[in-house]
Amino acid sequence: MLSLLLAPPAPSADTIGLGEAIAFWILGPLALAGGLGMVFARNAVHSALWLAQAMLCLGALYMVEQAPFLGFVQIIVYTGAIMMLFLFVLMLVGKESAESVVEVLRGQRVAAALGGIGLAVLLVAMLGRAVTGLTSAGLDRPNSTSGGNVANLGRLLFTDYLFPFELTSALLITAAVGAMVLTYTERTKEGRLTQRERVEARIRGSRPSPLPGPGVFATLNSVATPALLPDGSPAPDSRSELLESTGPDRLESDVRSVASAGVEPPARTLRGPAAPPPDNHKGGAS
Repeated sequence: MLSLLLAPPAPSADTIGLGEAIAFWILGPLALAGGLGMVFARNAVHSALWLAQAMLCLGALYMVEQAPFLGFVQIIVYTGAIMMLFLFVLMLVGKESAESVVEVLRGQRVAAALGGIGLAVLLVAMLGRAVTGLTSAGLDRPNSTSGGNVANLGRLLFTDYLFPFELTSALLITAAVGAMVLTYTERTKEGRLTQRERVEARIRGSRPSPLPGPGVFATLNSVATPALLPDGSPAPDSRSELLESTGPDRLESDVRSVASAGVEPPARTLRGPAAPPPDNHKGGAS
C-alpha cells in the first residue's frame, strides 16, 4: 500500500495516478476537518491539536506529490517543533474562559470577518486560475535538474523570492516580540516595591514581635516581672526559677537598673527567695 501511494505519477501530465487519488481523498478530508476544528474549537489547546492534525495531513500530501523535503519540513519543523511549542505554552500559561470574551481591540470581530471574506475570495480566484488558466505538471523535471528539489527550492527562496522571505522572517520576529510584550504588560503595570514597602507589607502594625497570648497581661518585658492572670495575680509558669533561687542581695542592683533611675520597681518584681523567719524557739533555748 505504501509503495502504491509513493509511486511516481503517470507519464501524462494531465493524468492522476491511483495512489495519488487515494491519498488525496483520505488525507484531504482529514486536513479539512483539522482546519475546521481549529477555527471552531472553544478550547485553545484543542484548537492547537486540530491544527497539528491538519499540518500532518499536509506533510503527507507533500510526500505523495514528490516533494519529500517540504513534507519532512512540514512535519518536523512546523508540527513537531513550532506547534508543540505553542501547545506547551498554552498548557503552562493557561487562559481563563472569562478573558476570551473580552475584546482587546475595538472592532476586531468586524475586521476579522472582513479579512476572512477577503481570504476566501483570494482562494477562490487562485483555484479558478489553477483550474482554467494553467497546465498541470509534475515535479519530475525540477527534481531531476539543478541538484534536485531541495537545491531548486533554496535557489528560488534566496534569489527570486528573497524579499518575501526576509519580510516573512521580520514578521515572525515582530510577532514573537509582541507576544512577549503583551505577556509581561500586566506585571510591569504594578511596578517594583521598595524595601520599606515590602517590610511594611510583611509586618503589619507598629511592633514586629508578637503580642502576649490571651489571658496574659504583662506590664514590662523584663524577665524579673512575671505575667499576670486575668484576676491580677502572677502567673506561676512565668516565674523564673533561676531568679527565685538567687539571693535578694544579688538581684537588687539588677532590679534597680531595669526600673531605670528614679523609678520604683513594680511590686510584683521578682526579688529572690524571701528571708527565712527567725527561729525564736531556738534563740530562746540558747
